[in-house]
Amino acid sequence: MQQKYCHHIKTISKIKTATEHICEECIKLGDDWVHLRTCQECGVTLCCDDSKNKHATAHFHATKHPVISSAEPNEKWFWCYLDNAFATY
Repeated sequence: MQQKYCHHIKTISKIKTATEHICEECIKLGDDWVHLRTCQECGVTLCCDDSKNKHATAHFHATKHPVISSAEPNEKWFWCYLDNAFATY
């Protein structure tokens, strides 16, 4: 995937990481998830768009927090919903 300039990603000075490797919203529903993403504004970790409930994207729509990172081991990337931008770190 091609990296694209994004003001929102460029302003991240400290990367928020998952404190627990669960999607709390899926747990409440009794559902499973595929992968996890961490919001770089508030630090919440939720399920990805390959998961049934797409909680990370729902969080963006509810809060307008633009940047997530992968919470998966050995994955070091950001995604900005507003700019459709991807960047590795």
